[in-house]
Amino acid sequence: MNPPEKRHAATAEGSSVTALSPAGTATALLPLPAEPGPFRWSTRLIADRGAGANARLRSRPRLAVCGWPGNVDAAARVIGHLADNAARHGQPFHDGKIVVRLIAHPGTSELLIEVDDARPDFPDFEQVANQSHETRPAPTGLAWAAHYRGTVSWDVKRDDDGADVGKTVQVILPATWDGSA
Repeated sequence: MNPPEKRHAATAEGSSVTALSPAGTATALLPLPAEPGPFRWSTRLIADRGAGANARLRSRPRLAVCGWPGNVDAAARVIGHLADNAARHGQPFHDGKIVVRLIAHPGTSELLIEVDDARPDFPDFEQVANQSHETRPAPTGLAWAAHYRGTVSWDVKRDDDGADVGKTVQVILPATWDGSA
């Protein structure tokens, strides 16, 4: 009979721990170091009902591994809402996808979140972006960015010839949100 499989995570102090693999051999697990230099990541997601959840699931570990000092859960929530909005209210590109980009500013630790879709307009932007930071009962969509003290903007995306090919919705999240809104 095989011994039970044991797996342990690395400790918060960064020391390694020993684990037994299914075959019973000892394996040293080492913590993942933060990636050096400025953090940049992008992906293309299928523009469907799962785009928001997919964006959250893909971005959360990226932010954790890069060592972004902000609230990773809050950032993942905003990223998910932006992707969901692009899939539901925007338009996918010719391949049926939207684009999500994350860039952590090395000097300020602000997180730049950008989501591109093929619809070149943004009706009622001022109303849905809620840049007044006024309290609303249950923030939805872009209001989450305002809730976490993010700055929301958008611009038309153009190709090299100047033709409109879509839009980019951008949120800049501070790394210092303290949880009070």
